[in-house]
Amino acid sequence: MRGIGKVSLIGAGPGDPDLLTVKALKRIQNAEVVVYDRLVSQEIMDLVPPKTALYPVGKKPKSHPIPQEEINQLLVDLAKEGKHVVRLKGGDPFIFGRGSEEAAELVIAGVDYEVVPGITAAQGCASSLNLPLTHRGLATGLRYVTGHCQKDVPLDLDWASLADPNTTLVIYMGLAAIAEISTKLVEHGMPADMPAVAISKGTTSEEQKVFGTLTTIGEQAKAAKLPAPTLFMIGDVVGLKDSLELPSYSGSEAKWGDRPHLEVING
Repeated sequence: MRGIGKVSLIGAGPGDPDLLTVKALKRIQNAEVVVYDRLVSQEIMDLVPPKTALYPVGKKPKSHPIPQEEINQLLVDLAKEGKHVVRLKGGDPFIFGRGSEEAAELVIAGVDYEVVPGITAAQGCASSLNLPLTHRGLATGLRYVTGHCQKDVPLDLDWASLADPNTTLVIYMGLAAIAEISTKLVEHGMPADMPAVAISKGTTSEEQKVFGTLTTIGEQAKAAKLPAPTLFMIGDVVGLKDSLELPSYSGSEAKWGDRPHLEVING
């Protein structure tokens, strides 16, 4: 008889398969079962061995066909069958991924587990746009904020704290609530012309982006019909996009001396 198996809670990153960690790839290729979310890209799912059992448990906004409690129990049951289970999530499993809820259930059930971190959407999307999340003289802090509450209850965030102009805000799952979020931030002191960007399906071949300001980004994202997942970055660092954008070169035309100058701000 097989003993109790193990569960690997793995972050698949923002979508680009090249951004998977080596450890994540090893676990995926050795898994007997993969329980995966909707936001895991097809390119990453293609790395799963053909004979591996697959369990899709993805959620959509206002559509949770498999409740979280059932997902928790599924992981426990599969592990107790003696299987090596990979729980594959977009981004990082412990950043708005409910990985800690699943881990808590595994502990209660006496199931061994590990956490394999992934590049979270904020890092992946920012890097895809060549934007920093922090920068001396512009952003002394960074906040990851959910734009969607459990069971669709109204947002109840510390707006005064979030409106700090020296902090970069990254809004996850905020496509439906970005207008409300922008209004609240302005009401609590964030400049209305604060640079902002909306990034849909960042790091993938379907990436779309819209640049604007705090008060315009909601309507711009709506007009562009950006599909989920869409992430919002708000802060002065977004205003660096022109300074950090390389010119378009072809072949040997690119020379180090031709690169744009980036002013270094002391402080």
